[in-house]
Formats: sequence, structure tokens, C-alpha cells
Amino acid sequence: MSTPAAAGPTREPLDWPFFGPEHRAYAARLDGFVAGGGLDGLDHADVDGTCRTLVARLGATGLLEAAVPTPEADGTSIRSLELCLARETLAWHDGLADFAFAMQGLGTGAIALAGSDALKREVLPKVRRGEWLAAFALSEADAGSDVAAMSCAARADGDHYVLDGEKTWISNGGIADVYTVFVRTGEAPGTRGISAFVVFADDPGFSIVERIDVIAPHPLATIRFDGCRIPASRRLGAAGEGFKIAMRTLDIFRASVAAAALGFARRAFDEALHHVRSRRMLGGTLADLQLTQAALGDMAAELDGAALLTWRAAWRRDVQGLPTTREAAMAKMTATEMAQRVIDRAVQLHGGRGVRSGETVEALYREIRALRIYEGATEVQKLIIARELLKAG
Repeated sequence: MSTPAAAGPTREPLDWPFFGPEHRAYAARLDGFVAGGGLDGLDHADVDGTCRTLVARLGATGLLEAAVPTPEADGTSIRSLELCLARETLAWHDGLADFAFAMQGLGTGAIALAGSDALKREVLPKVRRGEWLAAFALSEADAGSDVAAMSCAARADGDHYVLDGEKTWISNGGIADVYTVFVRTGEAPGTRGISAFVVFADDPGFSIVERIDVIAPHPLATIRFDGCRIPASRRLGAAGEGFKIAMRTLDIFRASVAAAALGFARRAFDEALHHVRSRRMLGGTLADLQLTQAALGDMAAELDGAALLTWRAAWRRDVQGLPTTREAAMAKMTATEMAQRVIDRAVQLHGGRGVRSGETVEALYREIRALRIYEGATEVQKLIIARELLKAG
């Protein structure tokens, strides 16, 4: 993206009651990472290479500790507030940096939650240090929002499982070293017959079918299992518990998607403020026009509203230790939809310049669109919220 209008996202929310000294210290580390050149010299034309570089840098500075716990820690120790701070900060600066950070956590979250001690010792330190890249393989061509429709399957064979089928829309597909894979094992109908496994990129029978190009480029692929034989020790949790493990993982990381949306939206808002103050129009500046001021007022209010929902979800999990299924869904839905509107207004305020390739707001316009779909589309979040409300009576 082009030269930023400010040094980074506002830190004013750190004065809100959700945060303590440890969170302000982590935010300072993030700002120091950026100021120290952590995002410098990246070649975004080489998406794969850039992701590897970013993960290595984030791992070397210890910033991945918020997303990937140590093998000794329980997966529930993943720190949502710091996870969200990292994603908002990185998204403000660089969408690919946010992606690289987030996938290290999402790709290993299920391992941290349900993996054996041996498996956690094998995988988590390498991912945490940025030496390995991780992926989360849930979606299929005909099983995205409807997870129960998945057909990729595994059959038990002695002390091994044999996997067959395809997964698609897999982030980090093609460059990941370790994949958390959800497949049908048939213990019961629907979601109760799904199990989770860890597959390594060099396992025989694992292959990349195709790489997928999207409007905001990042590593994405369709992967295939052809008689992919793996030890039963790489199953996560009990047979048939895969769906529950996937949902527990998404409950942790869904609020961080909202935080990434906040980062994109705040960057667009900052760019819009900078532009309207300097753009000469009708004997003054664009900022002098009441319609511009009304747009800015809407953008600012929507941003803070979504931020409050996001930080509430993370705080409720970290500090209160309470379930956040409903709160995370509210945050994800509200923040991603808000960010789409705010970024669209920022593009409009930039006029013709806003749709010019290479402009910051143009890049943000492409970045935000996927967030309204992945880790549960907006429509799915509405169903989750309603289901939780009805369950509560």
C-alpha cells in the first residue's frame, strides 16, 4: 500500500477498561516491530515468499506467542486481546502481514486445543518460531457454510487412518508445512461423524491440485488426499469430535477477524481524513463540505461501535473466562460489514483516485471483501447469534 497518512492505528482504545498494562506493552512491541523495519522490503508480487518472510520475522521477534501457545500450555491459553491487537495493527499496515500472522494461530489452534502432548511438542514450537507455516483445512467445494455436507473422508486401518478426497479455499495451501484437516470418519450422521487430523506437506498421498487467485492475493489452494496414510496418533481428540474442535477453534479466532476488519477500516478512515483535509475544492477543502463531515461522522461512529463489540468478545474470553460464541459472531458480523461500508466511503471521498490501482484505499477495497465470507459468512453469523439467543431461553 502507498505511504500511510499516519504512523499506525490509533491507540486510544488502549485506555478503555478492556486493557491492562500487559496489553499496552504488547501493542508497543507491535509498533516497535513495524518501526524497526519488520514490514520493510517486502515483494508483494511474490506472495508465497513474502508470507514466508513475514512469518519468519514475526516468529523471530516473539510476536506469534499471542497466537500459538507453548506445548505445555492448554490451547485455551491463546490470548484473544493480544491476538486482536496484533491483527488490527498488522491489517492497518499490510493485509498480507495480518494474513501471515493469523494463519499461524488458526492453523494450529485445534492442535493446541486437542492434540496429544507429543504432537504439540512436534508442531507448536516450530510454528511459534516462524519456522513452519500452518493451514486450517475445513472447506470443500460443496461444503463451506454447510460443514455437515463434507465428503472428504478417512477410514481406520489398524493404527493408521487413510484419507481420500479434496479440500478447497485452503489458506496457506501450497506453502504450509502442517495442515489441520477435518474429514468424515462416519461415527454418526452429519457433524457428529467428523474427525480432525494433522497432515504434513510431505506425507505420501497429499498433493496440491491447484493454486487459487483472488482479488487480494494470498496463498490459497485446493488440496487432495489420495490414499494418504497417517498414524492414528495424529488424530486430534476422539473420533467424531472434529466438528466440535473446529467450532472451538473458530470461537477463539473469529473475534480476531473482526479486529482485522477494524484495522482495514481504520486505515481507510485515516487515509480519508488525510485526503479531505488536503483536497482543494470549491474555494476551500473537501473537509469543509457538510456532506463530507456527515460521512466522516458516520464512519467514526461505526468504527467505535464495532470496536466495542470486538474488544468485548476478546475481554469476555480472556478476563471473564466465559463462552463467546454469540459475542464473537456479533463482533465478526458487525465489524466486517462496517469495514466494507467505511472503506467504500473512503473510496468515494477519494473520487477517481480511489479506484486507481496501487492506491491504499483501492487495495483496502479488495482486502475487506473476503472477511465477510471466511470463518463463517455474515449470514452464518446471524444464524449463530439467533441460535445462541434461542438456546438461552
